[in-house]
Amino acid sequence: MMGTKERAFRPLPPATLEDLVPQDHFYRHLERTLDLGFVRDLVRDAYAEAGRPSIDPIVFFKLQLVLFFEGLRSERQLMQVVADRLSLRWYLGYDLTEPLPDHSGLSRIRERYGREVFQRFFEAIVEQCISARLVWGRELYIDATKVAANAALASLSRHTLASSLPRRTTMAKMMKRGRGRTGKGATNPSGCQLRSRRPRTLS
Repeated sequence: MMGTKERAFRPLPPATLEDLVPQDHFYRHLERTLDLGFVRDLVRDAYAEAGRPSIDPIVFFKLQLVLFFEGLRSERQLMQVVADRLSLRWYLGYDLTEPLPDHSGLSRIRERYGREVFQRFFEAIVEQCISARLVWGRELYIDATKVAANAALASLSRHTLASSLPRRTTMAKMMKRGRGRTGKGATNPSGCQLRSRRPRTLS
């Protein structure tokens, strides 16, 4: 017999985010590992002594970490994801009914802090990751995209520079003669030239 699922929602039972987020969740581990208390002193000069309270700097930098870990491209998309994830609300310290920061406010804060603050934040986080043995410096990951070039590689041939020069020409004269030269006759560090058998136009 084929079953059917009705859409019927009842009031939530008494529960907190602390109960709903698993103990082994990634963001619980991140909260235990990284201490972001230093950021308040890092950005203290960017705030006035009086006025309307801003977004907590710790919350702002936690959001930047979420932006990185979730592979998001904008603060608008970031806050949409946070609003939909219990674990992210827990990590930021926002309850289910508590309004989240607006994405436009995050953009203004980022501009206020400037590049130097982010650089110091990055360095401090790396130091904490090294202390927690999350970074060991033995592996390097590189992300790249291969794009096919519009070039006729089959028409290129290797041409040895030494075979086309008189024997009395020394390496010193070759280097002196070729210093600063580009275009036709220029050599690469291996002492070879690449010549095309026929003209090619790259578009």
